[in-house]
Amino acid sequence: MNPASEMDRDSRLVRLMDELLEAARRGEQPQFEAVARQHPDLIGELRELWGTALLAEDLGSLNDEITIVPGLHRPPGAVKPDTVQSVSTAAAPVRQFGDYELLAELGRGGMGVVYRARQQSLGRVVALKVLLRGEHASAVDIARFLQEAGAAAALDHPHITPVYEVGEHDGQPYFSMKYVEGTTLSKRLLEGPLAPREAARILAPVCRAVASAHAAGILHRDLKPSNILIDRDGQPLITDFGLAKRTTPQPDSDAGPPSLTQTGAILGTPSYMAPEQAAGRRGSVGPTTDVYSLGAILYQMLTGRPPFQAATPFDTVMLVLEQDPLPPRLLNPLADPDLEMITLKCLQKPQELRYQSALALAEDLEAYLANEPVSARLTNLSGVISRMLRETHHAAVLENWGLLWMWHSLVLLCLCLLTNWFKLRNVDSPGPYLGLWTLGLGAWAAIFWRLRYRSGPITFVERQIAHVWAGSVVSCTLLFVVEMILGLPVLTLSPVLALSSGIVFLVKAGILSGSFYLQAVALFLTSIVMARWPTYGLTVFGVVSALSFFIPGLKYHRQRHRSLGPAL
Repeated sequence: MNPASEMDRDSRLVRLMDELLEAARRGEQPQFEAVARQHPDLIGELRELWGTALLAEDLGSLNDEITIVPGLHRPPGAVKPDTVQSVSTAAAPVRQFGDYELLAELGRGGMGVVYRARQQSLGRVVALKVLLRGEHASAVDIARFLQEAGAAAALDHPHITPVYEVGEHDGQPYFSMKYVEGTTLSKRLLEGPLAPREAARILAPVCRAVASAHAAGILHRDLKPSNILIDRDGQPLITDFGLAKRTTPQPDSDAGPPSLTQTGAILGTPSYMAPEQAAGRRGSVGPTTDVYSLGAILYQMLTGRPPFQAATPFDTVMLVLEQDPLPPRLLNPLADPDLEMITLKCLQKPQELRYQSALALAEDLEAYLANEPVSARLTNLSGVISRMLRETHHAAVLENWGLLWMWHSLVLLCLCLLTNWFKLRNVDSPGPYLGLWTLGLGAWAAIFWRLRYRSGPITFVERQIAHVWAGSVVSCTLLFVVEMILGLPVLTLSPVLALSSGIVFLVKAGILSGSFYLQAVALFLTSIVMARWPTYGLTVFGVVSALSFFIPGLKYHRQRHRSLGPAL
């Protein structure tokens, strides 16, 4: 591709991204799939840039303020809740809202405002949440507000803040909740970490409440310390179902759960988001997503800080996606080892490695409180093998490499067959071998990385793998030099090629996918075969190494093709 065409490609990308983002900012639905179909040569770059843009746009609207009351964040510049309450009480006259006497404003956010109010007909104090925009609210705002009310009202659990009434007054939707006198877990944690047993005592009933919500077909999706109230008796209650999602159809509807978010939208609070939620993969969000958030809460209860936090929400999401949390005992030596194991099991990036239900997490916390063994420490041989062979959260980068690995397998096979042909033709000079491997692998490496670069930005993990691979290429070519220096016949050290390649796959197994342990073992065994039967050793090595690249390459190439399918 010449420089002029590259500049045209870049300017088209910039223009298309500007148009999509401008449509989103005007409140319109960006027609991403239509644009992608019109520009098939830019599909890969468009998808990557659009995902990054959505991430930046969504996170730019987030704030890190502590939640004041159920369901609301204090907007930047707002006065503190105690100031709001004193001003409302002292300076403002008593106001009426239907059957409710508004006593004080507790807090407000982008969608609603919450008051401490007295329901006059029943003579009780409640928390009253009113849609902020009233008659000017959009259909989506109203749907979200009613979804929150409906989700909480559908649940009946002693550790979930109950909803008393859902209604409308003068065009303003509202719902009333139990008014909880006490504090929030986030305010408790401002004083520092909790004692291990106190942390387990508080979180165990929360987990059972979440399990109850899951059984009713509702995911919370925004569990965090500020959404856990603690009453005067020290009992926790979950609140704020503003991001709740129904996983089953409602009884009076034949359709599936309604969707109020576009694909790729990011909802939640970054420090407590599961990776699949932070990546905007709504199809992957399930009960284990809430389990992750519960683990993040437990982590903060043990250490005094969430597992991931950075200068900006965007940077925090990047940590959630790319990094593993520090063990709690590194931050707080007084943290209990069993609770540390429970926490880290919740925070596993692969969903299948977490507790598969909030109930299982609650049972482990209760076992800890009863001084019984916790399942997070229990294991068996099949479980160990299963975990060893699983993909890591970095394995997604292999979708960029699938087709290239298939070509790489062909290059390796040709090199090895040609090298074995030299040997059978009694070519004893190391020059042809050195030239073949130096020029052959060097030229292919340059082509490989040029093609990979055109597929999009190269990630940090890919750079790590590239360094390991480059080291193996250098070691392969230098074997012929070492043989010359030692005065050994050419290809005497050829079994080392299989050992070097096996080490590369061993590194890949640790970083990308445990399935690469199989390739590593196959290549280690191949070195023995090469030493025992040297005549056709290079052919055996070529076949084994080619299959080691071709099989996973085909798998990830198909996986990438399926992911791009809707836009093709």
